[in-house]
Amino acid sequence: MVLAGDIGGTKTSVGLCERRRGSLRLVVVESYPSRQYQSLEEILLEFRRSHRQRIDIACFGVAGPVRDGRVETTNLAWLVDAKVLAKKLGVGCVGLLNDLEASAWGIDALQPEDFSPLKDGSGDPRSNAAVISAGTGLGEAGLYWDGKARRPISSEGGHCGFAPRDAVQIQLLQYLSAEFGHVSTERVLSGPGLYNIYRFVRDVGKEEEPAWLAEEIRHGDPAATISRLALDAKSPLCERALSLFVEIYGSEAGNLALKFMATAGVYVAGGIAPKILSKLKAPLFKDAFLDKGRMRPLMETIPVQVVLNDHLGLIGAARWTEVIGPVRGKPRRVSRRGR
Repeated sequence: MVLAGDIGGTKTSVGLCERRRGSLRLVVVESYPSRQYQSLEEILLEFRRSHRQRIDIACFGVAGPVRDGRVETTNLAWLVDAKVLAKKLGVGCVGLLNDLEASAWGIDALQPEDFSPLKDGSGDPRSNAAVISAGTGLGEAGLYWDGKARRPISSEGGHCGFAPRDAVQIQLLQYLSAEFGHVSTERVLSGPGLYNIYRFVRDVGKEEEPAWLAEEIRHGDPAATISRLALDAKSPLCERALSLFVEIYGSEAGNLALKFMATAGVYVAGGIAPKILSKLKAPLFKDAFLDKGRMRPLMETIPVQVVLNDHLGLIGAARWTEVIGPVRGKPRRVSRRGR
């Protein structure tokens, strides 16, 4: 039995997975609002009070850079330490992964129905792939082909500098630079990033913000409100903001594909993509993805898919224990399912 978790700035998902005959089965999953807890240990102890099954091993994907089994979460005031967790849980091994590394581990455990295509491409399954995920923050990871299987590479690519691709995006960079100084891609490609784009369109584009719209944004989740009103065509201001967000998403997904030479495909994960799927399937995303100058012919061969399974990170953390994590002090290798 594996205890697995996906720890994000907004939501923490914890679940038990059973390993049997080389496959994983989710037994139970619980979700917790991250900011209502002081630590991951507090959430895990609450989970264990309800689910007391014996645990053999644990692994958690955490939003932040993992070093020497410890991570300070990027969008939470938490310090997560694998040794402390192992002691609290009473297990011999706890793995800590960057959240997008965990998501990358999960890709090859999913079924065809867990994906929705954004762009076709010939692809090469025996080559590298990449995962990009916009949610509370922006995560990026690669998967390299080692000759037999794909192995994840963690990164903090979401904190690289935002690269504008036209005059409007240059204005966006200048607008945000005045506020933040360094403008990472996460500042525009995330839930808070969508609200930053909205403010830019309102303030610099001088788009009218009706009083009812300002009120809805003030009293709700700004990103969710902007997305909903844009998709329902109820606000030109929100529509323009979401269109710019989708353009930037496509461009950054293309940047990531080039950095990892991800000719096997790019996977768009995270909480935002499934909610704006109809907008992502419009030409804006694809056109921005392909717009890489002399590399356009290469970009045309790369398939892009949205991940629909919202337990990707949790599944990936559990799969790490299959392939890498030791059980009771002995390395365990199981068969893998290729895609």
